[in-house]
Amino acid sequence: MAPFPFLQRESLAELARHFQLQGYTPVLELEGLFTGIDNLRHDVYLSPKFVEVAREHIFRLIARDGQVEDLLKEKKEISSDIPPQIFRPSGQEEQKPVNGFEFKPVLADLLVESLNHAKNENKPSLDILLRLAVVKFFRNELAAQFNVILEKLRMRQAEYEAPRQHQMAKAVQIRERFSVFQLSKKILLRKSGQELFQTLRDVDKEFLVRMRRALFGGADNPAYGVLLNRLMFTDDGRDDAIAAEHYVMLGKFDRDPDRFGAIEDVVRTFIAALGLPMPEGKDQLELDPLFNVPDNAQELVAGGTPDDSSAKGKAQKALLAAWVSALDATGALDRIVAAYETAPILSEYSPVINAQQLKSALVSKTERVRVERLLEQHGRMSRTSFDAAVKRVGKYGSGERAKVAGRFLRDYMRYHRDLRSLETVNASLDRVNLLTNDRLRELSAINNTLYEFLLTSEQKKKEDRVVHHVILKADIRDSTTLTRTLSERGLNPASYFSLNFYDPINKLLPKYEASKVFIEGDAVILALFGYEGKQEFPVARTCVMAREMISIVRAYNERSQRANLPTLELGIGISYQDSAPLYLMDGSSRIMISKALNESDRLSGCNKGARRFISPSENLFNVYSFKTVEDEDTGGNPDEFLMRYNVGGIHLNEAGFQAMQREITFDTYEVGLPTLWGEEKVRLYSGLVPLGGGLFHLVVLREARIARIDASDFSFEAWTERRYYEVCTNQKIYDFVESQRNVKAMKDGSAVGS
Repeated sequence: MAPFPFLQRESLAELARHFQLQGYTPVLELEGLFTGIDNLRHDVYLSPKFVEVAREHIFRLIARDGQVEDLLKEKKEISSDIPPQIFRPSGQEEQKPVNGFEFKPVLADLLVESLNHAKNENKPSLDILLRLAVVKFFRNELAAQFNVILEKLRMRQAEYEAPRQHQMAKAVQIRERFSVFQLSKKILLRKSGQELFQTLRDVDKEFLVRMRRALFGGADNPAYGVLLNRLMFTDDGRDDAIAAEHYVMLGKFDRDPDRFGAIEDVVRTFIAALGLPMPEGKDQLELDPLFNVPDNAQELVAGGTPDDSSAKGKAQKALLAAWVSALDATGALDRIVAAYETAPILSEYSPVINAQQLKSALVSKTERVRVERLLEQHGRMSRTSFDAAVKRVGKYGSGERAKVAGRFLRDYMRYHRDLRSLETVNASLDRVNLLTNDRLRELSAINNTLYEFLLTSEQKKKEDRVVHHVILKADIRDSTTLTRTLSERGLNPASYFSLNFYDPINKLLPKYEASKVFIEGDAVILALFGYEGKQEFPVARTCVMAREMISIVRAYNERSQRANLPTLELGIGISYQDSAPLYLMDGSSRIMISKALNESDRLSGCNKGARRFISPSENLFNVYSFKTVEDEDTGGNPDEFLMRYNVGGIHLNEAGFQAMQREITFDTYEVGLPTLWGEEKVRLYSGLVPLGGGLFHLVVLREARIARIDASDFSFEAWTERRYYEVCTNQKIYDFVESQRNVKAMKDGSAVGS
């Protein structure tokens, strides 16, 4: 018999032409990494402080969830009249949170340092290795810390079983609590594992996603989705409580029509019947990758609620009917309905009643009688929720069953994807060798096969060697005229410059780890340094600092205008030099010598002739460069003969732009925008700059060609091949880039289903 005999006039294959299905196969690549001392696995040594903090955290999680914290305290009187409950009935007071305040920031520090290490080595697989090592360590410690607590409880029980009559009652109580804890191992490890998973996911969301985007660009590596799998701290992924809460609870016994293998056969038959085209060069269609994309379920059956006002909606409605028929034919749909109704009442009746037994009781009279007897034996348990669930299951009509079937296909594909991801993680964990023995660690280190992941505070202390530096010059325009104007009005120019410029700028220096080179009457020159072996983004941080300086001056100018005071006009030049600066000594003072000083001076400057023809208020951009003399006629540095415009702008040298491309990853946009001579194609580069502490700043750069002009009337003659670079400061440019990034993020997020 055909699998869907009721479709007589229109085949599934004809309906399938309306749909586009995607495939996904979980993969973890560890390319370019050395094998360790056993020539099979990669040797990993984890931060000692992280290991210590994580062990303590896991110990406390298990003790808290097992309700044995008081028994583990030294020399404490034990008093408890109510036996512990691993599952608390809903409505009771929440469990006291674990004092794990150290754990999350330490975990975040380790993972951020790993990303920086991977960027420095240009090996993203290094970060994947660390993440695998952390998962393996957590798995090992969950079992180890449970055993540690078990042994401590066994010792505490022995203390009270001494032949002293007045301790008999407490001895009995402790024996009962010990027994409950021991029998609850699976529940406790699941709960602690889920909390570890949640912390990993929170750290990833709060710190790491933007960090990876800043360092490596593009869509996030799918490997991180594999490594953030809710099932990864379970034995085999077949945990009823997790499945009920986050997926759907499938059957476990060979006779169950809704067991995983049986459902997989139904889905395989359903997808195969669509007659999808074979990939080029393939003899048969690989169906398993299609089951790993939950969006395929939405594409095929519209979540159980198709809109038949369109051709595609009508096709979805027909496919949904076929899917419902397939589930009904195997007897699985009744149990799937029961699974969804079991989920909200499971915590009330489990573990007294087995989750599978509770589900079966909603559709089987025989099992229902057994569950009712169990409820009678435990008089404290109410039948109200169970009876209500039985009634709801009995009232499901065809429309509601179709909705459940549509929802189930998506939930099944999510579960299928995460099971396949778990298999991938398990296989990859076999390639990780966590070294805890000092001798083996030393052996691996001297053979240069050890991958060591330490916290920031544990990095080996050595004298920092400067290997490159960035100079920023902020130049105030017409300071002489400004000083004279203030003096003529009886105002103090020194305090005006100090309050409106120097003091606010000084407050930025610690934030960006910048140092003052020197201060002139109308300018500030700052330096940021790059050190050997450190990923500190000196050019990118300088650009963000420069933009903040422009914003500060603009804010103070608005206040000055309201007070009828003159405003400051600023131009910033940033020059990167791929070497350390030199110094000469003037007594005890060091005086920096650097080509970047001269170049930043030129980049911050503004030609008076250019100012006559350019109005700042009419432009999206604040920096322009023009050529008026042929390079071959200069006989010197061609940059010295360029005409520059820089009013409220930030001019970055080409070497700085190239260095910044190595520091962070840019997204590139080509967009038509108005400039000096009408609309032209403008190239923008945007990227996220990590500033530490989980903070990121968006920076946008503009690349433009230098124009050849007639200086007498500023008329355009031709474009040259030379480029210049501006750090954009106009908010409209950032709004545009943010909108483009949001669109891209939405596309990337929907590439593989949720």
